[in-house]
Amino acid sequence: MASLALLNTPTGKGGAHHRRRPSTNTLGSSTWEGSLEGEQGDMSPMSGSASGHRTPGGDGRSIMGMSVMSGETGTATEPDRTEGGDANPAPFLFPPIALASLIDPKNPDKLHEWGGPEGLARGLGTDLTKGLSRESLGELAHKGDELPEEDKTHEHGKEERDLEQGKSEKKHEGEAYTAKLEKRHDIYGKNTLPVRKSKSLLLLMWLALKDKVLIILSVAAVVSLALGLYQDLGTPPQTFQGSGCPEAGCVEPRVDWVEGVAIVVAILIVVLVGSLNDWQKERQFKKLNEKKEDRSIKVVRYGKEMQINIKDVLVGDICMMEPGEIIPVDGIFIRGHNVRCDESGATGESDAIRKFPFAECWEEKQNLQEGQKTKKDCFMVSGSKVLEGVGEYLVIAVGPRSFHGRIMLSLTGDSENTPLQSKLNDLAELIAKLGSLAGALLFAALMIKFFVQLGTDPNRTANEKAMSFIQILIISVTIVVVAVPEGLPLAVTLALAFATRRMTKENLLVRVLSSCETMANANVVCTDKTGTLTTNVMSVVAGSIGIRAKFVRRLEENKDRAKVESDRCERHKEDFAVDLGDLSKVVKGPLRRLLSDSININTTAFEDTSPETGELEFVGSKTETALLRFIKDLNWGDYGPAREWAGPRTVQVIPFSSERKAMGIVVRLDNGNYRFYVKGASEILSKLCSRHVVTRPVDEDEDQSSDNQDVEVDQFNELTRENIQRTIIFYANQSLRTIAICYRDFESWPPPGLHPKGDSEKDVSWRRLASDLTLIAITGIEDPLREGVKDAVEQCHKAGVDVKMCTGDNILTARSIASQCGIFTAGGIIMEGPRFRHLSEAEKDEIVPRLQVLARSSPEDKKILVSKLKQMGQVVGVTGDGTNDGPALKTADVGFSMGITGTEVAKEASDIVLMDDNFTSIVKAIMWGRCVNDAVRKFLQFQVTVNITAVIVTFITAVVSGSETSALTAVQLLWINIIMDTFAALALATDPATPKLLQRKPDHKFAPLFSVDMSKMIAGQTIYQTFIVLFFHFAGNTIFGYNSTDESVSRQQTAELNTLVFNAFVFAQIFNSINCRRLDNKLNIFEGFFLNWYFIVITLIEVGVQILIVFVGGAAFQVTSMNGRDWGISILLGIMSIPIGVAIRFIPNEPVERLMIWCRLMKDPNQLPVQSPQSEETWNEAIDQVRDKLNTFANIRGGRMRGSSFVLKSRSAQLNQAGVTLPSLLTMVPTLVAASVGAGWVPQAGSFSDPAGMDPSRSTAGLVDDGIQVHPDTPHDDFAWKKWGNKGR
Repeated sequence: MASLALLNTPTGKGGAHHRRRPSTNTLGSSTWEGSLEGEQGDMSPMSGSASGHRTPGGDGRSIMGMSVMSGETGTATEPDRTEGGDANPAPFLFPPIALASLIDPKNPDKLHEWGGPEGLARGLGTDLTKGLSRESLGELAHKGDELPEEDKTHEHGKEERDLEQGKSEKKHEGEAYTAKLEKRHDIYGKNTLPVRKSKSLLLLMWLALKDKVLIILSVAAVVSLALGLYQDLGTPPQTFQGSGCPEAGCVEPRVDWVEGVAIVVAILIVVLVGSLNDWQKERQFKKLNEKKEDRSIKVVRYGKEMQINIKDVLVGDICMMEPGEIIPVDGIFIRGHNVRCDESGATGESDAIRKFPFAECWEEKQNLQEGQKTKKDCFMVSGSKVLEGVGEYLVIAVGPRSFHGRIMLSLTGDSENTPLQSKLNDLAELIAKLGSLAGALLFAALMIKFFVQLGTDPNRTANEKAMSFIQILIISVTIVVVAVPEGLPLAVTLALAFATRRMTKENLLVRVLSSCETMANANVVCTDKTGTLTTNVMSVVAGSIGIRAKFVRRLEENKDRAKVESDRCERHKEDFAVDLGDLSKVVKGPLRRLLSDSININTTAFEDTSPETGELEFVGSKTETALLRFIKDLNWGDYGPAREWAGPRTVQVIPFSSERKAMGIVVRLDNGNYRFYVKGASEILSKLCSRHVVTRPVDEDEDQSSDNQDVEVDQFNELTRENIQRTIIFYANQSLRTIAICYRDFESWPPPGLHPKGDSEKDVSWRRLASDLTLIAITGIEDPLREGVKDAVEQCHKAGVDVKMCTGDNILTARSIASQCGIFTAGGIIMEGPRFRHLSEAEKDEIVPRLQVLARSSPEDKKILVSKLKQMGQVVGVTGDGTNDGPALKTADVGFSMGITGTEVAKEASDIVLMDDNFTSIVKAIMWGRCVNDAVRKFLQFQVTVNITAVIVTFITAVVSGSETSALTAVQLLWINIIMDTFAALALATDPATPKLLQRKPDHKFAPLFSVDMSKMIAGQTIYQTFIVLFFHFAGNTIFGYNSTDESVSRQQTAELNTLVFNAFVFAQIFNSINCRRLDNKLNIFEGFFLNWYFIVITLIEVGVQILIVFVGGAAFQVTSMNGRDWGISILLGIMSIPIGVAIRFIPNEPVERLMIWCRLMKDPNQLPVQSPQSEETWNEAIDQVRDKLNTFANIRGGRMRGSSFVLKSRSAQLNQAGVTLPSLLTMVPTLVAASVGAGWVPQAGSFSDPAGMDPSRSTAGLVDDGIQVHPDTPHDDFAWKKWGNKGR
């Protein structure tokens, strides 16, 4: 059993931890070992999150609905022994599915009904202070090491536990407390996930042998080998007379068995290369993700703090957490100090969530006013990360029943064929049928000829007749073998393998080999925001130093954020913009020290080593880490020396509270004065400021380098106060979190007139301190875009790929990020997940093509969007890094996960891992995908030309021949068909990807495999090659004067002619492979030729092997040495393929396309799909029910209902779900019918108001209320604007 992934264990002080993951296997090539029974339980509808944030499954949609534990929901209020279909949980009170339903969705009401954490502890047989008893632990009581004193938890938690322990010294009684370990394991499971057994190499080879082409080849191999062995070993040798032959005659070579062996070799090559490639890729991915299993976690058991293996965690354990730890199991928060968790990896919620004991959460919930949301949360979600604080929680779900475990199990399932695989399977089936038909026709024609010869040549012996029949059978089977493109699966495999190796060097780890070719057809990419488009690291991206200096991160790309354009700031002409990187030129001397000290000293965040990257990173609240990083990136001083200096000088600390939305610290300066540093919500602190620091542009800058110079300040006036308020509102409209940084100086402490009122004699109340402040800066904080994302999105658009953002974040933040990176453009629509999921199917059909941002989306919303896009014929790629992205990654045609920040769930569900976590790598994936698709099409263009020519030549020459032999022997055909095709596949698959591949639109999912350009080239080259082979085969003797009467000389001349025909055919293929390097009508077939050394070397090898065959192939290939004349002719005929290709490219495509459509060789690309009329109409719900009921009444005959009870129940369920009763329907009928007929009303799809108007900055309130917005730059005659854009104007 493999341990649960995403675990982090503290191994040292100061919050340093090591995050280790278990080894994982490739989903596409592994199966679950063992099974889990489906469970059903109490799945009460979500009644609101205890934290006020989006919960797992978000907005009432539970992840459990898509996991192995899905089932009918219930509304039971007591956890009885059979609730939800779980097995009897005795001696415990709660079934595991009921416990899991507390987390997904978060359900404080159910927890309260069960008696809170105390009730849970009683039902689970544990103690909230001591943990599980020795008696209940069994053999696990001897596992684990008691922590040394220096590694034990914080004193605050220890004191709390000692206090609670003193109140409950009595011994617990009941079966749950004494239940054996085995019973607890049986009911609640272990903290492990089922191990998936990898497919062995033999199994992969067996699966490869199931390919349709290989099955046909296998049958042909058996027949051909059997007949060849019979002809060589079961019959007397054939002899002929001629000059130089002995008296008994020359014996013909017995090489008929070569044909069957060659086919067997071909099968082995295809199977071995394909299966070894799959096996190797699986091993590489397993090796990449393999981590040590020895992970540990701190728990409290029988009153002692212990460190145990993560696999030994039980339901009922009391686990401890520290900063940086990844929560490995689901639980209920019991006690702790200032615990904040980042649940973005599990739920997509980017804001840190503060954890409180259940009692405080319930008290807040009871005191909520109408319209308010809860802010306190007591639920610990597996997969979330502890940002700050320490605490303890009660474990309620482990292993497959935890939130993380359920998502891992929900990612199983068979993958669909890729578009190319489907097309190639259809092609192989078609070619197999045509080849079989050609073989059957040839067999029939030759058998008719055979029966005619029985009458015309009665002197033949029985042995000769049998051999003639066997020869007919062999040539008929050979034509089937020739027709089937046995090089095709090898070509596809080689092209994919070569591309994946190249992609690995570009930080693209391809887990599923076929996914890279799927990306060639991708026309939609649905991307997560947090950690994918953005860095998932809150940073200062804009702000104002004092009043005038407006700084912006990457100013050239984000000029609008500076808000200093002359046409918008006539009243504030002195404002100036500066790039964040150039801020040091504006902020100098004492002002720089003041700003850095106000941030470094007045913060609780700290720097520690990242367990993932081994690099230093800040740990703490996202706001404080952003500010510290801001100072560090500017090289304005380290927080360490600043805090060390301030430590002994600190006289009062004012911690952050949600009431005052600020925090501060008072320190004694070196000159004996005191300074109050304060930071907090800008809209509050700015009103408490009476002064501000003064800044000037670089060209107006005065000498501020003197250390003795004081910070220049000025009084606020009406104009400057309006300036700063407008700046704050401007940043807020861009969804920036604005923080004001201020200070106030005092000459003594406590200040005169400010009476102490606090925990000590020198403490002064916040209300008295927070006035007459001096404003230093306003900072705008957000999760910024990754470097290069904007350019990557633009490249996607140029390549015909739409980018859609799906995020669990709020709609305002989503709009801001989408606008920055170019996703939200004219004609696009933003919508919230709750509104999207309640759209009708017809409304989704209209919305989805225009939808660019889906905010507040649950995992199920993403799946719905991806499924709808796939239904509309789109090839969808999905990117994500969090646990919540797993289901959508699995549903998509191609799933991308992040290699560095991605969770194990995301990696397990994905097809391609972006090793550098860069969205821009998706562009490379699209480019390489198109390169793979082009490589396969190039090979098909080459291969089909060879096969059609070979079949036609074999058919015609065998029928015409008196001895039923073709111009090209079976062995020669197999050399061309297998060896040449293998070389050609390698040569054509090695052209590197270039940016020019992104200058065209993607092919439609159902686009034909052969384009018009390819069809022209195949037809033209086939005609040319067939002509030269037949011409020289039938007219060669006349042209070269081969008419000797000597049988030996005649045989030599025939051999020379046949060798010339064979050689010319081979060289025609060699030069046609160069011709096939282009798939369009452009003439430069040598573009990039000399950059691809693989192609050059392989082409030279083909030429060398052909020369070798001619000189030493002898009897096996039925060839002979040629003179210079024949070599020149054959090479010249081969070179003619290139000018023939040029001539073919000058043929216009339109008449050829019309001809192919008329012949039904391709579908009309201009013919639109027919849409169901039902999807075009959207009736009101009540009218739908009336229409349904009227149809029901129309079916009543003789007082009996012509319908089943199932139909009645179905209709009843629809009515109940819509909240419409039968009496109300009947009452509505006359009014509805009369009003509809009289007004000429017709069905219309639902409409939505546009709160944006013409200015997105004025649309905030409306956008939040309505949950939908059309981009304001959308033309007013556009369909989307007419329907949704002008409703709110």
